[in-house]
Amino acid sequence: MNFGQQMLFFFSAIGAFNGLLLGVYLLFFKKKKSLPDFFLGLILLTLSIRVGITVCIYFYPDWPRIIPNLGLSALFFTGPALYYYIRSSFLKEQFDVKSAVKSFGVLILILCGVGILHFIFPNVWNRYFATFIYGIWTIFIFLSIYDYYILSEKYAKSNQFILPVLVSNAIIFLSYQLLSTGWIQVYCAGGSLVFSFVLYANFLVLFNKKYQAKVAKEETKYSNKKISDLQADNFVSKLEKLMNAEELYKNPNLKLIDLALKMNMSAHQLSQLLNDNLGKSFSTYINEYRINEACEKIENGSYLKIEEIGYEVGFNSKSTFFSTFRKIKNTTPLLYKQSQTVSEPRFQSSNL
Repeated sequence: MNFGQQMLFFFSAIGAFNGLLLGVYLLFFKKKKSLPDFFLGLILLTLSIRVGITVCIYFYPDWPRIIPNLGLSALFFTGPALYYYIRSSFLKEQFDVKSAVKSFGVLILILCGVGILHFIFPNVWNRYFATFIYGIWTIFIFLSIYDYYILSEKYAKSNQFILPVLVSNAIIFLSYQLLSTGWIQVYCAGGSLVFSFVLYANFLVLFNKKYQAKVAKEETKYSNKKISDLQADNFVSKLEKLMNAEELYKNPNLKLIDLALKMNMSAHQLSQLLNDNLGKSFSTYINEYRINEACEKIENGSYLKIEEIGYEVGFNSKSTFFSTFRKIKNTTPLLYKQSQTVSEPRFQSSNL
């Protein structure tokens, strides 16, 4: 194989290999195993076997003819596994295990019966075997979509992974169907690349959902755990010392998470501290420091222009500085400066 073929082989095979490992794990090694896990593992295992054999046959065409037929035999169970994965995910305890076992038993008998034909009518078997397998897969894909539509309306709360698994199987099914019919002229391993792409896309979706669920759980955990008064006083004291010592408020891009990292606490805890114990939002807390600093500069007769003082204390625009100043001090920076220049002579004359 040249370098291009080696890269195609690598990207086609890596999805099959990882899918095979995940399927074996779900089927045999997962500790807390459920029926949906079993059927999902069966889906991954059968697809991975089919994809892996497809890749090998494409790059090593001299393999015996029986090898690709073994891949098709594995694919024979993909559709039924998807169908029962959806049903078991929705029905849970109501799922009829005995019915599923009987169905798989019948399917195994059918496959064995069809396999015997290979020894009696090899030419006919080779010609129609793939059509038979894809026909069964087609039937169960449509049954799965229909069951998902019916059961999703009846059972609102269900496994959040059902739809991604169904959509992924439908995509892989369509890619193999289009390739097998010749409507799309792509090399045989194209379906394998689709499988690899879909597998890793699902990893990203599922891990993202798990991460979001974990974040939501953490937020709920902290929201139910109120900071004690003594601990809050220590946090507030530490926060004030940090703000005065490092003048963090002068950073116009300061965010809640940045300040939380400085405090060695989570952003949710810091937000809870500001809201519950100080009665202020993060932006209000920071802007008060900025406005107080601006007032000190105005009172001390700073040579800077009004808008320059705003930039100096941490505001990133003149309009934001003016509106925040008015909100906190109930006056404008210019009027505040005029009030300081008017009151200063009176103070001096009263001391004469």
